[in-house]
This record gives sequence, structure tokens and C-alpha cells, in this order.
Amino acid sequence: MTTLEETRNKLLPITLLNSYNKKVVSADEAIKVVKSGDKIIMHSNCAYPSVLVDALVRRKDELTGIEIYHALTVGPLPYLQPGLEKSFSHQAFFVGANSRKAVQEGRADFIPIFLFESTLLFKKGYIVPDVALIHVSPPDEHGFCSYGVDVGLTKTAAEKSKIIIAQVNPQMPRTLGDSFIHISKINYFVETDAMLTELILVEKDLSPEMEAVYGKIGSNIADLVEDGSTLQLGIGAIPDAVLRYLTDKKALGVHSETFSDGIVELVDKGIVTNEMKTIHRGKIIAGFVLGSRNLFDFTNNNPLIEFHPQEYVNDPFVIAQNSKMVAINSAIEIDITGQVCSDSIGPKIFSGFGGQLDFIRGAARSEGGKPIIALPSTAKNDSLSRIVPFLRPGAGVVTTRADVHYIVTEYGVAQLHGKPISKRVAELINIAHPKFRDELLHYAKQNNYI
Repeated sequence: MTTLEETRNKLLPITLLNSYNKKVVSADEAIKVVKSGDKIIMHSNCAYPSVLVDALVRRKDELTGIEIYHALTVGPLPYLQPGLEKSFSHQAFFVGANSRKAVQEGRADFIPIFLFESTLLFKKGYIVPDVALIHVSPPDEHGFCSYGVDVGLTKTAAEKSKIIIAQVNPQMPRTLGDSFIHISKINYFVETDAMLTELILVEKDLSPEMEAVYGKIGSNIADLVEDGSTLQLGIGAIPDAVLRYLTDKKALGVHSETFSDGIVELVDKGIVTNEMKTIHRGKIIAGFVLGSRNLFDFTNNNPLIEFHPQEYVNDPFVIAQNSKMVAINSAIEIDITGQVCSDSIGPKIFSGFGGQLDFIRGAARSEGGKPIIALPSTAKNDSLSRIVPFLRPGAGVVTTRADVHYIVTEYGVAQLHGKPISKRVAELINIAHPKFRDELLHYAKQNNYI
């Protein structure tokens, strides 16, 4: 018997086992329920249900007008191949590297929305999904499967679907919290036994100079973090750099839409304890995780961690209940008055809103909270400033100048909240790269900012 068969046969009572077994089918058999014009919600991030998606794509010649909804996914998206637009329509709440080209070419679409509101679209009935393709752990002795490494972006939408098809995998961690679905709610089970797709972000060809830049940014942010703070940290070079400079902090907590491998080390060292959090004391709260197998193993049956739907984790009013909430987010460019573009390069959609403004506003309402936007001062080998006189034509404003509190680069920290334009401009010029400061100052004087 396979590991999965051994697991479920050992754990499930006979009545639940019989119910489960009646629903076990092949991927191709399960996908037969999909019909042209259906709206499909697909499990996001590292829980991408590749076996079910591959079966769906095998029906490309007989299906038309299928709308597929999800946020970031890790792995290939075969339905986005050029020429399949009549069969499949990609509707993304966040644009990743695997869908960016299709979105920019007009072969796929993007829904601009705050992350905490993306799941509310399903909860409130704005989008009524016909089929959910999910990826879950094997059922426990009570018949509950866990949504595993992505609860936040999938649970609410899946459970509003008319039909739920589950890819069941013993490699999927059994994560805790509001993270379970009973086998009675699932229409079909497709059994697999395969490693999850990992997301290991390594900055390609990162020069020693850029490593130093990120190190300075991380150090500058760490100086703003007090003992007992609760952190929101995403993934990438800046969050990783921040984590390296938190080793002298005490009693930190985590309330974040996601977290990655760096948190594991801080937990092991006793730095992240969550003991001073004002809500969910003693617990890491997240919607999903992105990282390596080591991270997935860390989340498995770990009572330290609670996963919740994104409409809860990212609700600014929930976030604000954490005292000393420190939200750390990044940007593509910022103008000298403090307008933040994070989702596009000019008119070309690059990523999405994600949870940036959810946490910026939540941290702003937190007692002792600190909303932070961080970025290197330049791009393309110092040829472009990322603090600019004005945003590129077509650029989207994700975080408004009124929402901005702290901007951090390798040159320091600009504190903008409550300050007039003249002082905001001066603060931002001071943390811009020195080679661009005269140009920024000239523009500011020309436009009577200072």
C-alpha cells in the first residue's frame, strides 16, 4: 500500500473511510465535471494543484470560456500557453513571474484589489465559483483535511464553490487554525504523493555592492523594531535582510499575510516568541507560507502557528489590535511627495496590491505601530533613481502619500507622517542616492515644493 493508503486506512473510522473511498477518482475523471463557461477557483502559492490543472488543460479542445481565479502561484501555468485564450481566461489577484508576460500581453487579466478584500469577493457573492481545485492533507481520524500551506487565499472561495475537487497529498502539511475542510464537503478526491513546489528566492547575480545595500536597509529597519513588536514580513531580499538584524531583539511576534524560512531561525533562537502580542498571544498568525521544504515541515502540526482566511489576517482593524505592529513592505518607485507605486512599471502591471495597504493602515492604527516602505535607492546598476520627481506615466499609486509614515533606503529613514510637502521632499531627498539628489532638489524648487 502507498503511504497515503496506509494513513487514511489507519486513521479513518470505517463509515468515514467508506464515504471517502466512494469519492476517490482519477484526475481526468474528476475534471469531467467542468463545463464551458465555469468559474474555477484554484489553490494558490505553494499549494498549486498541478495534477488537477494538467487534467484540466488536457480538455482544452472541448472547453471554452473557463475563468480561473487565484493569487500568486508557484509552478508552471500550462493553461496560459499562447493560443488557449478561448478555452481559459486567467483572472489574477496578484501577478507573479509565471503570469506577468501573459498579463502584459493582454492574454490574461488582473483584478486590482486589497488582499483582505479578494476573498470577500467570494464570501459576499460578487464571484460565484462553480468548481474549486484544491490541494489538501490526508483526512485525520475525524475526517478533516487541512488546506496546508495556503489557507488564507483559498478556504473561503473554495467553500463557496458548487463543486470541490481535492488533490490529496501526504506531503501537504497538516497546518492548524481555521484551516480545515471535512471530507463530506468535498465531491471528488484525487490521490497523489509528490513534493510540494518550493519557492526559494535567491537574488540572481547579486553583487557584493547590492548585498551591502540590502544589509544597510535591513539594519535601518531593524533599528525601528522595538522589543515586543509584532511583525509583518513578506519574502525577498529586504525581509531576509531585516531578519538577519533582529538577533538582539526580544519577545517578537508575527502577524503576517505570509512568512518564509527566515522566521524558523528566529523561533529556534527564542527571538520570535509571540509572548507579548495583544491578540493571539503565543501564536504566529498567517494566511499562507512561501518557502522551502524545511518551512513546510516547520508548519506541520505546529501549535505555535495558526492559519486563517485572508479576510481575517489582512483586515486592517484586526491588524491594528496588535500593539507595536511593524509592517514592512517594498515598492518599485516613490515620488518626492511620498506617493508609492508597488504594482506596475509605468502602465505595465508587474505584481499587485497584495497586502501592502492592509498592513500599512493596520500598523498606522496600532498603538506604537510603524508602517514602513523600504527599497534600494536605485535600480539598474545605479542608473535609475527609485525616488523620483514624479511617478512614471501610467504608474499605479498603491499607497497614497497620506498613508506613508516611514520610507527606508540604504541611506537612512525618512519619517513623513504629518509633515508638510516641503519637509517630506527634504526627507526623501536625503535618503535618495547622492548622484540624484541635485536633480531631485532642482525639480522640487522648480515646482515650489521647497
